[in-house]
Amino acid sequence: MSDEGTRDVSTMSPAERIVSEAVGRLMEFWGFKRNMGRVWVVLHLSDEPLTSRDLRERLVLSSGSVSMTLNELQRWGVVKRVWVQGSRAEHFAAENSLWKMVSRVLRERELVEIHEAILAFEEGLRALADQTPRDDVERRRIAMQKERVEELLEVARLGRGLLEALVSTARVDATALAKLLLGSKE
Repeated sequence: MSDEGTRDVSTMSPAERIVSEAVGRLMEFWGFKRNMGRVWVVLHLSDEPLTSRDLRERLVLSSGSVSMTLNELQRWGVVKRVWVQGSRAEHFAAENSLWKMVSRVLRERELVEIHEAILAFEEGLRALADQTPRDDVERRRIAMQKERVEELLEVARLGRGLLEALVSTARVDATALAKLLLGSKE
């Protein structure tokens, strides 16, 4: 290491490159920025905390990109600043508990979205109940829509229950999901 707390790291190993790109693609698929996954992997696979300069050099990213990515990763609780004795540079380390990271995302993103969907489906059912059909055609349309919105509500509530169970216990009983998928109404 140099006196600024950085070391010569101009390239990544083939494994780091492959894994960081794979996690970057997954992160992008889940609606995050690709570089969030790439930066986290480099930190996760490192045996020591790294500086933003280390990350810039390994990933060939700009200072601004690394800085913004590290800030975002810290906000999600998946990267933390660490103190390295004898160095003035800021160092970063990854949260290495995969379950802790996944459960936080599920709790803060997916459960919120499912909750919002449930509220919207309930509001939609109320709006359907408030409609006064003018004729049999409209009565059948309202009944069909009510049935379909109730199905959406049932799936959303099931999803919420599965996610809540997964987040709180790290286990899920998928019996209700299997019944739903197999069409059983027991």
